[in-house]
Amino acid sequence: QVQLVESGGGLVQPGGSLRLSCIASGPRLDYYGIGWFRQAPGKEREGVACIGVRDGTTYYVDSVKGRFTISSDNAKNTVYLQMNRLKSEDTAVYFCATEPSSLCTVARGSWGQGTQVTVSS
Repeated sequence: QVQLVESGGGLVQPGGSLRLSCIASGPRLDYYGIGWFRQAPGKEREGVACIGVRDGTTYYVDSVKGRFTISSDNAKNTVYLQMNRLKSEDTAVYFCATEPSSLCTVARGSWGQGTQVTVSS
């Protein structure tokens, strides 16, 4: 069982940047694939960015393409989400999760506890 802990959230002004980290304990993340998901108040959880298990291909939801970058450090068993040019609509609790679906819509593996990202002036 993989245990995941997210960090790096906070309050940032529109146009600013944050980098989220997700540290895994247990089996290597590249055995499972890993993704970032978010849930804003009153909205359903959505996939933001994922890394595939077989070839490391990345997937991004349209609303973050060109602004967010998912990456991993296998030596540290950590995955990152670099978020640039943040917008108020990016405000949400961000979760990392293993075994994402191919289109990064859901994840069937382990989930972290989430980290709050608030974009506001």
